[in-house]
Amino acid sequence: MTMYDDFSTNYDRFVDWESRLAVELPFLERKLQAVGAHRVLDTACGTGMHAIALAERGYEVVSSDASEGMIEQAQDNAAQAGVDVRFAVAGFGHLAESLISASSPATIGGGFDAILCLGNSLPHVLTLEDLAVTVEDFAACLRPGGLLLIQNRNFEPVLARRDRWMPPQTYKEGNREWLFLRFYDFEPDGLLTFSVVQLQREKGEPWSQQVTSTRLRPLTVEELRQALVGAGFEAVTLYGDLQGSTFETAVSPNLVVEAHLGG
Repeated sequence: MTMYDDFSTNYDRFVDWESRLAVELPFLERKLQAVGAHRVLDTACGTGMHAIALAERGYEVVSSDASEGMIEQAQDNAAQAGVDVRFAVAGFGHLAESLISASSPATIGGGFDAILCLGNSLPHVLTLEDLAVTVEDFAACLRPGGLLLIQNRNFEPVLARRDRWMPPQTYKEGNREWLFLRFYDFEPDGLLTFSVVQLQREKGEPWSQQVTSTRLRPLTVEELRQALVGAGFEAVTLYGDLQGSTFETAVSPNLVVEAHLGG
C-alpha cells in the first residue's frame, strides 16, 4: 500500500469531492434505503469521504482500508466534519478477522446491512483465487439479504482500445498548485501497472514531482459474477455508473455491481 500511503496527503486535492458526492450519493442512498440499511461497511475507504457523508445522513458507518496513510487522513477528515465513523486498517480478505474477531479488543461486529467497495478498489486483487477469498470475506461481514455495491472502472473498452491515459486533474490553493497525471502500462501477464504522477509547485517556482505505481487486474463482468455467485450472492445487477445508468460493455465508464447475499 506504499502508493496510497504516499498519495494520502494529496488525495483530497485530486478528487473534487463536492461534485462527486453530489452525483453519487442519491444513487447510493436509494440502494441503501431499498434494503433498510442502517449499518454500513465502507471498504477501501480511502480518505473516508463517502463514509463521512453517509454518517452525516444518519447511517452507522465503519470504514476500512489497507493503507495506514489513508486511514489517518480519513480520521482527520471525520474529526473535522464532527461525525462518528469507526476506522480500521484492514485489507481485502481480512475484513471479518479484523472487524469481528471475538478475540479482538477493538471488535466492531459483523452483520452489516450493506458493504460498499467503491473507487476502482477491487482490481487491486490480482488473482481469481484472491478474488474468491475477498468476495467470501464480504459475505462473512454481511447479514443475510445484505447489499454489496462495487464500483470498478469498466476495463472492457480500456483493453479494447489500449487506452493508457486518463484526464489530468488540477488543484490550486493560494500560491500552490498541483497537477495529477494517471496512466496504465499493459503487462505481458494480462495485468496493468497503474501509475500516478504528482506534480507540485509554488507559483513561479519549478515543479517537484513524484511517481508511484501499483498493479491492477482488469476485472471482467464474468469474473466478478462467478466470484459473487460462488460466495452465495444473488440478484446481481449491473450499472454503467453511480447514477444508475444502463451498463453497456463497449462504452460505459464504470462497472457498478449490485448483489444481495442469499440466505
